[in-house]
Amino acid sequence: MEFISQDLTKYVEEHTSEETALLAKINRETHLEVLRPRMLSGHLQGRVLSMLSNMLAPRHILEIGTYTGYSALCLAEGLQPGGTLVTIDKNMELEHRVRTYFAESNYPQAINFMVGDALKIIPALTQTFDLVFIDADKTNYLNYFNLVIDKLSQGGIIIADNVLWSGKVVKPVQPGDEDTKALLAFNKAVQQDTRVENVLFPIRDGLMIIRKK
Repeated sequence: MEFISQDLTKYVEEHTSEETALLAKINRETHLEVLRPRMLSGHLQGRVLSMLSNMLAPRHILEIGTYTGYSALCLAEGLQPGGTLVTIDKNMELEHRVRTYFAESNYPQAINFMVGDALKIIPALTQTFDLVFIDADKTNYLNYFNLVIDKLSQGGIIIADNVLWSGKVVKPVQPGDEDTKALLAFNKAVQQDTRVENVLFPIRDGLMIIRKK
């Protein structure tokens, strides 16, 4: 997932604002106690999400893929007063942990954590979102994009994580590798979609920033 040397990564993080005490706790406990901790956004990417959210000052945020709640809390830092963040995840085993973290945060009333299938939940959401973060199952990235694009405000932003997929997007696709196929299809569809403009940042595993025109 990392495309620069460990020394440069360390230097970048040393020259990036620190994560909050709660985020540091989530970071530490996720690595100690939860399976697949590499799914966590982490310090650098978390500060990028926070910075983008603060720049946009969204009224409503949608996150698809909560994991242990780290990225949701980073995104919530930029919410307008009275704003809301809906975050969806299907992993019921992490629900208690995530709700506990959210309760400890500065945003317990702003965050609506929904456990279930995002493909079924999103169509029922009535908000117009200013910021959407997609970081869930890769085979449905394009489906998520198609579900949220009409719920996105003009000038709103979609951020899609893992779009470089550890560099697999520029290598021959292996038989049965449906995740890589799906991400290639997603990246191509976004690039060709005239409703948006986009830039792909090689931050960690790749962040596609998509702005609705």
